[in-house]
Amino acid sequence: METALPKNDLKLEINNRQILSMSLPISLSLLVPFLNFTANNYFVSGLGEAALGTAGITGVYFLVVAVVGNGLNNAIQSLIARRAGENRLEEIGKLFSQGVRIALIFAAIGIALTYLLAPVIFNNVLQSQNVDKSAVNFLKIRVWGLPFLYLFQMGNAFLVGTNNSRYLMIGTLFEAGANIFFDYGFIYGHFGLPELGFNGAAVASVLAEAIGVVVVFGFILLKGLHARFHLFSYLRYSKELTRLILRISAPLIGQFSISLISWLVFYILIEHHGERALAVSNVMRNIFSLSGVFIWAFASTTNAMVSNIIGQGRSHDVHKLIYRIMKLSFTSALCMFILFNVFAHELLSVFRLSNEFVAAAVPVLRMVTTGMLLMSISVVWLNAVTGTGNTKMNLIIEAVTIVAYLVYIVLVLEVYKLNLIWAWASELIYWSVIFVMAFNYLKSDKWKGKVI
Repeated sequence: METALPKNDLKLEINNRQILSMSLPISLSLLVPFLNFTANNYFVSGLGEAALGTAGITGVYFLVVAVVGNGLNNAIQSLIARRAGENRLEEIGKLFSQGVRIALIFAAIGIALTYLLAPVIFNNVLQSQNVDKSAVNFLKIRVWGLPFLYLFQMGNAFLVGTNNSRYLMIGTLFEAGANIFFDYGFIYGHFGLPELGFNGAAVASVLAEAIGVVVVFGFILLKGLHARFHLFSYLRYSKELTRLILRISAPLIGQFSISLISWLVFYILIEHHGERALAVSNVMRNIFSLSGVFIWAFASTTNAMVSNIIGQGRSHDVHKLIYRIMKLSFTSALCMFILFNVFAHELLSVFRLSNEFVAAAVPVLRMVTTGMLLMSISVVWLNAVTGTGNTKMNLIIEAVTIVAYLVYIVLVLEVYKLNLIWAWASELIYWSVIFVMAFNYLKSDKWKGKVI
């Protein structure tokens, strides 16, 4: 969907058309990785409940190390959107080049830490020896996708920040198609490829991410965006810009890290309740990922648009923008809530597991989708905080929230040993605290005048 703005004017307007022109391509680009992730679990589920449960816990661990890319992505996106609002195109290229350099360094660190720490973590905290061995072997392959993932995220941050989100689908379509092909090939030994079983999913993901990066950067070159925004004109190291990027991204990396580490703790505690509980929770993560496709698209749009509007000197319009995006986000979540609950059994049956598994999962699904409604509101306000540039507040909000979250899940799962429904009620605690803190901060107007 083309923007109504002139080609050389990157300033955004506050209306539904502008919001949807950014968020819909983002949601479609997020939908493809979700289908990619679901395909992984679909093929892995053919190996049994134990493999599906292991896929859940390795997936959460990989999200923890991948979160550095998310932090950089959000920071670069916010900075690029701010420069776009100011119509400073040359600065966008400088930021992008330094972001790519930082991303590759962080990827190398993530690979090294995984080889050092993953065996220690999984061999000492998981009760099932089959699960911990499979998890470690899987991650030692999967982590080699980090450089490609981080670069892919940098490309996406550039496209969203410069109001070119309509091009996001190109790379994600190629990546998803490659992942499904290699999943089927490497897990079960089809298309002349070796049969690698569970580890085949890791190999498939790495190859697919590499293909995604080649396509995204190739498309940027093909469309001449690299020339318009001077992407490769300032490859020399810049201490000033590197410090700026790290200053904005470090709190976001911290925010996402402690959030996902707490989720890893959640899955470890779930594993103590048996393989079925772990498998059900992995399916719930699939459901949450599907609901998050549209919700996180609106969140990403909030980050970029708030930063762009502030860059235009229109801080007084930020609240108006947030409420408009929030309504659209909640409406999309409500539609999914109704759909998931009406067709709960059909949705869960997709994973080809027993009727007993489906019966155990349905009540949990009801709780998860309720949390999704609250998430659709809270995540918009949280990403508006990111858009203001005061990412330290993001970290503070997340830290306070995680304390409440961890206390709750430890009491529910370890002390009182309640069932899985109450464990997933933790999402209600998490998003409630997020909303209260982000809402109060933005209403205080303390963020006005923040320069990045």
